[in-house]
Amino acid sequence: MRFDIPRQRFYLAGQEIWINEFSIIFFALLFLMFLIVGASMLYGRIYCGFMCPQMIFSEVSLNLEKKLHTFISKHFRKWSPSVRRWAHHVAFYSLIWIGSVFVSFVFIAYFVEPRDLFWRLMSLDVVTAGGIAGAATTVVTFLDFAFVRTKFCTTICPYGYLQGMLGDDHTLIVHYRAEANECVECRKCVRVCPMGIDIRDSPYQMECVHCGECVDACTQIMDRFGKESLIHYTWGEKGELVGAGRIPLLRRIGLRDAKRVIVFAVIIIYASALAVALTLRHDVLVRIAPVRATLYRVGDDGRIYNTFRMTIANRGKEPATVGLSVRDLPDAVFTIPVDALTAPPGDEAKQEFEISVPAGQLSGGVTHFQVVAEAAPSGTRDEFDMTFITPMGERTQ
Repeated sequence: MRFDIPRQRFYLAGQEIWINEFSIIFFALLFLMFLIVGASMLYGRIYCGFMCPQMIFSEVSLNLEKKLHTFISKHFRKWSPSVRRWAHHVAFYSLIWIGSVFVSFVFIAYFVEPRDLFWRLMSLDVVTAGGIAGAATTVVTFLDFAFVRTKFCTTICPYGYLQGMLGDDHTLIVHYRAEANECVECRKCVRVCPMGIDIRDSPYQMECVHCGECVDACTQIMDRFGKESLIHYTWGEKGELVGAGRIPLLRRIGLRDAKRVIVFAVIIIYASALAVALTLRHDVLVRIAPVRATLYRVGDDGRIYNTFRMTIANRGKEPATVGLSVRDLPDAVFTIPVDALTAPPGDEAKQEFEISVPAGQLSGGVTHFQVVAEAAPSGTRDEFDMTFITPMGERTQ
């Protein structure tokens, strides 16, 4: 998915959607929002724990900082502590800056054509809107990855707060269960938690993103004692453990009540309708409209002329040719060749043309007719209802 703001294009699932198809853009974005909301109701904070870029890169930043500290402490023991500390800071912030440039480039490329953006980056452009946006995003990203990181999730991110309103007694959560007080107090679940919380306090802590690090940590420790993990993914605080026993398929994937079945069905129907809408799009979009700044003109050849404007939007990947013909307008003639009107791929062509008829061919006033447009190589055919205006008066032969 990508917005190309300079060219006014929206790319979704391999389709190039133009700004004049805003309804498809709107419903595509609405579907993505509904998908995230539906997934949150069924599977809790799965987006936060596994798909959110902020969380992913925050974990990368934290792990990088720890690994650099370990590497420098191990291989440069002869250096004084202050030198090792400065070396760690320089190496860490340098790598974070490079990563920030890369992440910012990917983000801005959602809105500016990537090849164009690459040359802006190579020329250190801080003059154009794209260059300024890239530079500002790089600085913000660096400050985020270097200093803010997971604090963003607990203090700023509105989506985390939304989770509490979407979840219920059947939502997937990470839950600590130790009915026989079997916890060995190793506290590894706390040490591995990227948010720095103790899952034993509650599964509904605001900071918990349900990443499952504590589940893996507890499993490793309890395996040494020959016991089951005390921390699990469960369907609600009192629900079954994920993967436990023989559970019907629908309940196993989270469809545990009528509300979830309805939400899942709406998502499937919505996705199908969106796919159909994208499939039925024409690669070549033709629009024809009359130009009524002048109703008509009488030529020196004695013919009556009406002016029309045609727009050809070629949304395909190869050049398109459009041919025009007329129905229900006797002896009509185009003033331009109408069998080879072309538009390059991914571009738009506009053309004004005139249609003329002999002065005495039609009765005065308005005559209804059709213009037929046939596009190649797509083979699409469009018919446009038009009106031809002639001077008022009796028809002459």
